[in-house]
Amino acid sequence: MNFKEELRIRTDYADNVVKEFLSKEEGFNKELCEAMNYSVNAGGKRLRPILLHTFYKLFGGDSDIVKPCMAAYEMLHTYSLVHDDLPAIDNDNYRRGMPTTHARFGEATAILAGDGLLHQAYETFIKIFDTEISTRTVKALKIFGDKTGINGMLGGQSADVLHTGEIISDELLYYIYEKKTGALIEGAMLTGSVLAGCNDEDLAKIKRVGELVGLAFQIKDDILDIYGNEKEIGKPLHSDEKNNKKTYITINGIEKSEHDIVVMSEEACDIVSSLGNDVEERDFIIKLIKYLTDRTY
Repeated sequence: MNFKEELRIRTDYADNVVKEFLSKEEGFNKELCEAMNYSVNAGGKRLRPILLHTFYKLFGGDSDIVKPCMAAYEMLHTYSLVHDDLPAIDNDNYRRGMPTTHARFGEATAILAGDGLLHQAYETFIKIFDTEISTRTVKALKIFGDKTGINGMLGGQSADVLHTGEIISDELLYYIYEKKTGALIEGAMLTGSVLAGCNDEDLAKIKRVGELVGLAFQIKDDILDIYGNEKEIGKPLHSDEKNNKKTYITINGIEKSEHDIVVMSEEACDIVSSLGNDVEERDFIIKLIKYLTDRTY
């Protein structure tokens, strides 16, 4: 089976897992649930649940305990996109070729839908305790909290918004990329690995892989925002320029940006090649990293 077919199968599986935990669209909160589900179902790579599940299997995991965690990471990621698109932040009306949540349901409902997905993510994640209460599950929840709050994704989002339009240092730019984009990627890898019983030495290596992949992923996003195909990406180009945001490209130029993506992805792949016992899962992760940094959308 070639990589693209394998990725499609894993994406479909992740998509079905996420849908298992979505809210029913009924009762007094029907419209809110519709907006929440619309946001989650509006496409996407399902990267975070795929990574979580794959790293779980890499270290020998073979149960359904990861399912609520997979859904939780996608809900949390989607909430961040819903709020990112709001008029007060990026003011984007299209994402993945569809109207953004505020464009479809109105700004107030979009804010509530984002809030709803944030809370639903935690409600969903803690379902792991219905199956098992252990050091592993507690550690997994702690990782989720660390990677989503002010010391994780939200912290990066805040720094990005507060310093828009400013001349920022390389250190601050790395912080924004590492937290806003990299934190959930890193968290998904770590969560799956912890639930499979991965040791601390390998967890430190996985943390580095997450940092590298997150940085490379965001730099590639910056490149696509300028040079990508609008129809393929599913949203208008030059969003960063419109919002007067400094990016890796504006600071370092396109040539260095493309070079650094290659260096980061190669280092990440080298580390992954020494991890776990499942050769099939290891090879898939390496191919996925290369795919993410070579992608056109």
